[in-house]
Amino acid sequence: MDNLKEELKKHIIEQLNLEDVRVEDIADSDLLFDQSGLGLDSIDALELIVLLEKFYGIQVTKPEEGKEAFRSIETMAQYIRKRKTAV
Repeated sequence: MDNLKEELKKHIIEQLNLEDVRVEDIADSDLLFDQSGLGLDSIDALELIVLLEKFYGIQVTKPEEGKEAFRSIETMAQYIRKRKTAV
């Protein structure tokens, strides 16, 4: 498993207090805001923004960027890598 993706899953579980969810339960392609995935909501989206800033030093300033980045673990990892290489 990709270290960044595994790390993201751990951070999400911890930050969002997803007590019944384990890292293995989250597929990289699961839609985070869909009921078939984690079923996150708008409050969780704010927590994800805080998570990116806290752990990766990345600020999400454009709503459309965040919407695309937070689709799945895969898209979050791509977003982080893209922003880290742009710095």
